Amino acid sequence: MKHLIASLLLMTAASAAPAMGPWQQTPHKTPQNAAHSSCHLGQPCALGARSYHVMEPEGWDGRTPLPVLVHFHGWGRNGVHAQKSDRIGASTQRRGVLLVTPNGRRNTWDFWGGDLEDVNFTNQVLQDVAARYPVDADHIYVSGYSYGAAMAWRYVCESGNHVAALLAIAGAIPPDENCAEAPREARHVHGTNDTVMRAPYSPFGAGEAMALWRAKLNCGAGADGGRWQVRSFLTFSREGWDCAQGAVVLDRHPGGHFVPHGWIGRQLDELLGLTPSYP
Repeated sequence: MKHLIASLLLMTAASAAPAMGPWQQTPHKTPQNAAHSSCHLGQPCALGARSYHVMEPEGWDGRTPLPVLVHFHGWGRNGVHAQKSDRIGASTQRRGVLLVTPNGRRNTWDFWGGDLEDVNFTNQVLQDVAARYPVDADHIYVSGYSYGAAMAWRYVCESGNHVAALLAIAGAIPPDENCAEAPREARHVHGTNDTVMRAPYSPFGAGEAMALWRAKLNCGAGADGGRWQVRSFLTFSREGWDCAQGAVVLDRHPGGHFVPHGWIGRQLDELLGLTPSYP
């Protein structure tokens, strides 16, 4: 990963220079010859035998470097689903964030470990995105829902040193995983009545799932982060840990297995220093 980090540093070294991708030192195409005009929204971007989708934020001028949210879809879905969701797609569009949604093989992901094809594929996706768009290398976020959340955990576990924050919804990997890398922040939300993928307290046996990131980021004692909501019918309870290498946040709500209203938007607002809004 050292060459990836070096490439990221090169991306931000000179504001006058074209932004460079995190996986190769290739300048993005200028708006006059950009390929993204024929490869966005429902039109997939082909990448060998696989593909991904991309959705630009509202009002983008075609030049300003973009924060990126890579979102892994849930089981049986594809990258278009997140684009159409107010809870994901509208949240990125209204905050100036480029939404990138890879398509899993057979509409699912292999996040259990061993075969890292989906991790490598995601790096190829981001390399391709960086060739099409100017990317803000300091603000690359990775999220997912359900099986996609577990895939997001797996990705940052294996290739996450360049990731500003993990934003995972209702899915995780076992807490005893030995992760080679980690994001700068790990944020997770789970319903306490989730019966599909149980809440991250002993979901895979002994131990708490968030302990993986608490140990990796060298966190101190947890603190009550209070209660918050973006809709009157859904209240979140937050617990947070300050860490030597970043931060860990766990939000819980009393619901089941779903993408909660406003959660992605709230995380992006906090991470980007924006006034919290909905969606």
